[in-house]
Formats: sequence, structure tokens, C-alpha cells
Amino acid sequence: MPDTQGRPIARALISVSDKTGLVPFASALAAHGAAILSTGGTARTLRDAGIAVTDVSDHTGFPEIMDGRVKTLHPAIHGGILARREDAGHRAAMAAHGIAGIDLVAVNLYPFEEAVREGAALERCIETIDIGGPAMIRAAAKNHEDVTVVVQPSDYEAVTAEMEALGGATSLDLRRRLAATAFARTAAYDAAIARRLAAEAADEGLPARFVLGGERRRLLRYGENPHQSAALYVDPAAAPGLAQAALIQGKEPSYNNLADAEAAHALVREFGPPAVAIIKHGNPCGVALGDTLAGAYEKARACDPVSAFGGVIAANRALDGETARAITGLFTEVVVAPEADEDARAALGAKGDLRVLLTGAAGGGHGLVVRTLGDGFLVQTADSARADPAALETVTRRAPTEAERADLLFAFTVAKHVKSNAIVYAKGGATVGIGAGQMSRVDSARIAAQKAADASAAAGEPRSRAAGCVVASDAFFPFADGLLAAAAAGATAVIQPGGSKRDAEVIAAADEKGLAMVFTGLRHFRH
Repeated sequence: MPDTQGRPIARALISVSDKTGLVPFASALAAHGAAILSTGGTARTLRDAGIAVTDVSDHTGFPEIMDGRVKTLHPAIHGGILARREDAGHRAAMAAHGIAGIDLVAVNLYPFEEAVREGAALERCIETIDIGGPAMIRAAAKNHEDVTVVVQPSDYEAVTAEMEALGGATSLDLRRRLAATAFARTAAYDAAIARRLAAEAADEGLPARFVLGGERRRLLRYGENPHQSAALYVDPAAAPGLAQAALIQGKEPSYNNLADAEAAHALVREFGPPAVAIIKHGNPCGVALGDTLAGAYEKARACDPVSAFGGVIAANRALDGETARAITGLFTEVVVAPEADEDARAALGAKGDLRVLLTGAAGGGHGLVVRTLGDGFLVQTADSARADPAALETVTRRAPTEAERADLLFAFTVAKHVKSNAIVYAKGGATVGIGAGQMSRVDSARIAAQKAADASAAAGEPRSRAAGCVVASDAFFPFADGLLAAAAAGATAVIQPGGSKRDAEVIAAADEKGLAMVFTGLRHFRH
């Protein structure tokens, strides 16, 4: 049955790093007659606001020691939190040892995740590991039948509203919900600590026990499909990325919007020159470099204008007005960029439903990729490898020209972001055909060629844009058929990892067609 009468709050312990909403919350507690215990900066803030406070050291009769490392780790604190109010033995122990009950614990933790996010040295990170805070939070959450625990300012209002309704008390329903939030918070905090320490180990951050924590930023309308629930979580220890991007216009992005936006954002960050990527259903349908962002956008859109309709666009530069106006000429779901100038914002604003996400100078992510299984999950380091131009091995009689070489490296970088089996045709720093996610590599080569021919025909061009292009394959050609399909489409140079049992056959086919081919020794499968 709901605990409608609730548990009154006669004494509260408040110790917070984030002081958002602190004074109004403490004022509401005091107005209902709650005595307040506090520590350090929290106590000073409350006193400055005219709120009566008792220092924890006065309450325990024991001073803070060891530079504040030990201040709340005391039986007078933990006995007051953990005592079960209806247990006669607990009440007797409290009386025997002079322990006063603590009915509410409001604690948020030392900013360890912030120190990690800022790239602080290990020594500083260790000094921001909170010990007393998690101990009090866990104690209060365990004893939530009697104690209210609050770990985030966003819950202050719910507590004060119930106290107002129940005459200074809180209900079991609320205490149980807050306890679940509290345990999730300490779990996420410990997860961030474990990951930071694992980063110092020699196991590539893949320890014997892997934990991942996050804070729910918002519920999404649904997941990949309307019958699926979904939410966006933020890793508080990760450098800001897409999950923390500012939505400056448009509706809240959906699960699929965010998945595609992350794919586009990750792709354009690979390049130094102005770059634009257009993503549809997880795969790029156009990627280009340009002297200007507007030029890059036009080349990217030209790759596959049919698929670009309703896609997600990312840029690696601040959007300018010219680029923004060009983007609004095509129906687009989401635009992602580091920033947008006033002219660009005005142009984008003319399309009110267009979602615009600004990431700032995003670093993003913690270098790990996680995928769930039915009874576990897979974890791997992110694919951050790039083909080394100096290490390319020319395996054909003809070496690529400098122009081909530049396009080969560009195409191979794009292929890293295309679902395998991946084939990418490129020319002049732009994709001209992309074949993605096929069960055979030759099918990807044929689809990419068809995409190039279709775009050319739609533009009234006399021949396929694939003529004179280069081709990248994310993995080796197991047979010569995929390479021959690329040659038939008009490719003149090839980049691939190499390593097939039939490399000699594939090299011979390239020589017969007069193609230049280089091996990278680096594979980019993406499943």
C-alpha cells in the first residue's frame, strides 16, 4: 500500500558540490522544522543565506582530518542514517550511543567525471574521488523505508512538494524512486572511476570487469520503430560530443536521427579541409571535401541526390549563410555542425522543422564501442586507425598519380564509415558512388557503379561520373570479380587492405586493365 502518511524529516544532512537550487531547498526543509547538518562550503553557503546549520564535526564531536578525506565517516552519521526506526534494537543502540536519526541525505559527489573530461592528470583525478559521499548515499538508499536520499538538484522540487502535501514528510513511493536514482548514480560514478584507472593499465581499457554508466538526458519519442522505447544518455566523464550538442531549432531528434547524426559527425571529423557528409540509414550517400563548405556540400549532394532526400547532414566547420541556404533547398531531417553564424541561423530558421545540432569543438566519446548480446555485450576500441600514406604498397606495374593517390586516401577514409561490404568510388575529393552493406563485395561494386550512373543520367551528363574515378574497398577482394566490376565502371586506381589468398589473381587483373593498385595492410570492417 502507498505510504500516504510518509516519514517526517526532522534532521537533514546536506553536502553538495553542485549548489544549484541549494538555498531554496534548504530553506524549505528549515521551514518544515528540519534541523540541518552540513560540511565545508555547503555549510558556508547556507549560513550566508541565513539558514541555521550545524557542522558535521560538531555533531560527531570529531574534526575533519586528512585534508577533508575523513569527515562524515563516523558512527554518529552512518548510525543515524542506517538505523531502522521501527526496530527496537536499533533504537536502543541509538539511545546507548547518543546517535540522532538523520531522515534526509542530500549529497552530490565530488566532480570526478569533470576532472576526467578535462583531461586532468591521474593524481588530480584520484583526489576528486568522493568516499564519504557515496557511503552516505548508499546507506540512505539502503534504508529508504525511513530515509529520503537526494543526489541531484532536479529532485529537490519533488521532495519539497511532498513535504508541503504531507506536512513535512515524504512517501515511500518517492523514497523508493529516489533510492533507485541514488544507486544508479553511485554505480555510474564508480564506473567512471573504473574506466579511468583501467586506462592506465596495459589492457587497452578492456578490464576483467567492464562497467558503463550514463545520465539520462531525455526520453525519446520511440526507438527505431514506434513500438520501441528509447532514451538518450550522456556519459558525464566523456568529452562533449553529439549527445551534449545544443539543439537550436526543430523538434527533439529521434533515436534514428541521433544514430545517423553520430555517424555523420564521426565521418566529417576525419578531415582537415572543409568537409560535408550526408547520411541515410547509417550509411553515407555523399561525402566531399571543398575549398569552401558550400562547395563541399554541393559535391556531396551530387553523389546520390535521390538518397540524400530526408537525410542527415554534418559539416566539420561552422555553417555559413551560403551553405545553410543550399541545405534548405533539400528536405533534410538534421544538420550537425560545430557552430552556425548569424546568417546561417537565419537561413536555417526559415525551415522550422529542420533540427539543427551544434556540437561546439567536440571531442566526443571515450574510445569504446559497445554492442549488446542477449546475455552480455561486446566491447571494442573505436576504429581510429588511418592509412599511412608513406606505408602504401604499390603492387601493380603502374603506380597511382598524385591526384589518384589523394583520392584513394580520401575514399579509403570514407569506406571506414560505410557498412561492410563497402565499396567507395571517388574523384576530385568527392564520392561519386557508394555500395554498402551487401553480402558480396562484387554486389557492392556494382551498386556503387549504378548509383554513379544514375546520378549522372539525372543530371543529363553524357557519361557516368565513375569514369576516371578511384575505388576503395574496406577489405580485400576475395576474387577478381569485384575489381573487374570497378574497372568496368571506369575506375583507374584501387586501394584495398590486401591479404587475400588470391591477391596475385587480383593484381594480375588490375595490371591487365591498366589499373594502379595500392595495399594498406589495414582493414575497416563495419558491421
